[in-house]
Amino acid sequence: MTAEQMWERVIQDYPNYGASTYEAFSFGNTDIMADELALLVKAGKKTATSSVFCFYEMEGAALPQGGELSIVLNSKNEAECIILTTKVYTTSFNLVSEEHAYKEGEGNQSLDDWREGHQAFFTEALAECKQVFDENMLIVCEKFKVIWK
Repeated sequence: MTAEQMWERVIQDYPNYGASTYEAFSFGNTDIMADELALLVKAGKKTATSSVFCFYEMEGAALPQGGELSIVLNSKNEAECIILTTKVYTTSFNLVSEEHAYKEGEGNQSLDDWREGHQAFFTEALAECKQVFDENMLIVCEKFKVIWK
């Protein structure tokens, strides 16, 4: 189902969301990651995510806010579920907590595994815009919950 079709079904069941807007996106930077992470979200194992703060600055984009709705897409741009952002905060990469790493639901859910995977992911993303990874750089951390699948 497309994001639009999922949204229409949700507002039939929950008319109070009808006035809300949503963003549709997939996690990760490859088709495999998009599919794996969407499944982790649907299963309730992934309830958090993180991104590099400077990308918001470069794009002039607002940070995510609690209460926002998003449709998680798979690699085929099919809607998998709708999430509600419950908390957003910034911290430096080297201060991301064990709890946050666990809630991201990836790998073995340890902080060391999170740091290793995200350092590689962020380094690659930053290189595309001629930026360099730094352990002290700001990270935007989000927590969310699935509200419809």
